[in-house]
Amino acid sequence: MAELKNYTLNFGPQHPAAHGVLRLVLELDGEVVQRADPHIGLLHRGTEKLAESKTFLQSVPYMDRLDYVSMMCNEHAYVMAIEKLMGVEVPIRAQYIRVMFDEITRILNHLLWIGAHGLDVGAMAVFLYAFREREDLMDCYEAVSGARMHAAYYRPGGVYRDLPDTMPKYQVTRLRSNSKARRLNQNREGSLLDFIDDFSQRFPSCVDEYETLLTDNRIWKQRLVGIGVVSPERAKALGFTGPMLRGSGVEWDLRKTQPYEVYDRLQFDVPIGTEGDSYDRYLVRMAEMRESNRIIQQCVQWLRANPGPVISENHKVAPPDRESMKSNMEELIHHFKLFTEGIHVPEGECYAAVEHPKGEFGIYLVSDGANMPWRVKIRAPGFAHLQALEEMAKGHMLADVVTLIGTQDIVFGEIDR
Repeated sequence: MAELKNYTLNFGPQHPAAHGVLRLVLELDGEVVQRADPHIGLLHRGTEKLAESKTFLQSVPYMDRLDYVSMMCNEHAYVMAIEKLMGVEVPIRAQYIRVMFDEITRILNHLLWIGAHGLDVGAMAVFLYAFREREDLMDCYEAVSGARMHAAYYRPGGVYRDLPDTMPKYQVTRLRSNSKARRLNQNREGSLLDFIDDFSQRFPSCVDEYETLLTDNRIWKQRLVGIGVVSPERAKALGFTGPMLRGSGVEWDLRKTQPYEVYDRLQFDVPIGTEGDSYDRYLVRMAEMRESNRIIQQCVQWLRANPGPVISENHKVAPPDRESMKSNMEELIHHFKLFTEGIHVPEGECYAAVEHPKGEFGIYLVSDGANMPWRVKIRAPGFAHLQALEEMAKGHMLADVVTLIGTQDIVFGEIDR
């Protein structure tokens, strides 16, 4: 009788954010996974090394390109590390703007996650629904920074500029009539804050739509319930953070446990799972979108009532305004030295972390007193999650591997950085 052997195959690329750089070697007994070996070293960004040959300010746009679904959250950790070493005070208005955009970024991230996860498992409609809301949030990015994705909006000492008083509008074209343009521009007549406020009013009903499509859907539950169960103890041992950890029932959120910026002034809850399976992680992220929306509404309310500076007055860290620079020699010198030499960060080392949409995103920064980092080490959340793929996949069917890649919400820019 012929000897039966396990079958080894290369699996992937599967997830949209694993675009060809996740080579998963699976050992199968029939359709049951015996071993899953993720080969992740296929991108080689070299971000940490590149940052050592750039000034502190020039490295901000590199952060956007790590997890290119959570751009401003990456920037936030990096500028916080610089501020920590320099002892820079960030104006309170800039802190509220940062928190508001962190939560906009969290919703952006979770919208792509639910769209891609649904698509992986076989639900087409939710992808189109999620991208409808992503467009509006991308317009918010574009309004403040000029870029839809790689914003480079956060700066050491605050943010690049204050929120604009107008929103870009749809123009009448050969394919877009006057009445259609007017309808599309209804919520764009005011400022960016008005637009974000309008979005936050209607977003809960959008989340209701996603939940109507998926939460009690028989096929969705069959594909997610009981798949990739991770106990609270194992989740902590494997270095899980964010929704992956909270889905296993561990109440750990840096916004609550180690508050930064103005999170300690805001009201929000931390959703927790009970079973530690893919379905619980789905429920946690859906609840997180609702909580992020609550935070955004509180920030909008505060920002309306409290004008003020949005970047530090210390011109060794932040440039003077254009008017002063063009009329005052001292300010012109500050401007010139800041953009040629860059910021000189005092000697020392520090670690700064934010509650990124995927987990704890941290920057370990070492400075030798020069205008460039001596060493940058990035703690990316997805790296720790991907190492658990074998443990999560063992004993499941081949089709469940797709579900597990979706539930981990991985983006390879930060993993092979």
